[in-house]
Amino acid sequence: MLGIIGAMDEEVAKLKEKMEQVTISKKASMDFYRGSLSGREVVVVRSGIGKVNAGICTQILVDDYGIDAVINTGIAGSLNADIDIGDIVLSTDAVQHDMDAQGFGYEPGVIPRMETSVFLADETLRTLAEESCRRVNPDIQVFSGRVVSGDQFISDRKKKEMIGGQFHGFCTEMEGAAVAQAAYLNQIPFLIIRAISDKADDSATEDYPAFEKKAILHSVRLVEEIVKNYEC
Repeated sequence: MLGIIGAMDEEVAKLKEKMEQVTISKKASMDFYRGSLSGREVVVVRSGIGKVNAGICTQILVDDYGIDAVINTGIAGSLNADIDIGDIVLSTDAVQHDMDAQGFGYEPGVIPRMETSVFLADETLRTLAEESCRRVNPDIQVFSGRVVSGDQFISDRKKKEMIGGQFHGFCTEMEGAAVAQAAYLNQIPFLIIRAISDKADDSATEDYPAFEKKAILHSVRLVEEIVKNYEC
């Protein structure tokens, strides 16, 4: 069974509309929709914004639903000049740009006393997602690369350049690396899907509202196609 996490109501509402035989359970102030999507059993949930919400949500999916894999879908700001608004980024891995223990001698992004701070996405899921995106979203580009997360909405060009230079990410957002870390600790496959809604610079507050709806529609089509073809 697949767990599907979105950060905001808008991101998961369209998926919920398409589900059948739904039962709803509440935990940690989150509503977990269990049912059928594209003929497969899934759990769809809005985690809320930020890494803490995303991490808690992932752990509940593991503990209470025994998911086989988790997909985190949503929107993000581009860190790569080749990636335009509306395009989709699939995670090869994920890191946290706001993890900072430099005072103890660690590099930025390194989580102290963990074996790794770079969480690798599942290659089978990523390949399936790339093929699926080309089928259902032929009007946009799809990229595979690093997703960089932090509890900050990046709307400053200097901050964007700093994050891009340090972490070599393709996009920046606020939940993916937390989902990735929770999946890693529980030894389950994960994939982060991000539709680009803005350029993560001084234009971000203008770009975001205009392109949010379009970005979500692309993600929903992609998630449906992945669910239809994924073999747990």
